[in-house]
Amino acid sequence: MTDYPTEQIEALRPYCGKVIGLMEGRMYLLLEDLQLPNGCEPQKCDALLRPFNGADGYPSQLYFSVQVKSAFSRNWNVSNARICERNWFAFSWRVTLTAPRLVDILLAHLTGFTR
Repeated sequence: MTDYPTEQIEALRPYCGKVIGLMEGRMYLLLEDLQLPNGCEPQKCDALLRPFNGADGYPSQLYFSVQVKSAFSRNWNVSNARICERNWFAFSWRVTLTAPRLVDILLAHLTGFTR
């Protein structure tokens, strides 16, 4: 995971069981058993963090292994996207931060379930 500083990878670990770097053109971060905010169903799932600009126009994206249910209805505009040999789901949520760390990007995406 040489694409990202070790201390930034370490800062993600409290939120998930394991962090694994996956290459598909650029380095994605698989977050196994990511703990989701209170009120989400399921409470945990695998997630894939894309901390860079994508062809979709989003500066970053957080993909989930399932469509997560929460108190707030979300526009799940990505369904069964095939990335790194798995299918992923994502909702429309734009995160715009100045010089963010990986954990900042993750937490900003997770706020999409709380508002």
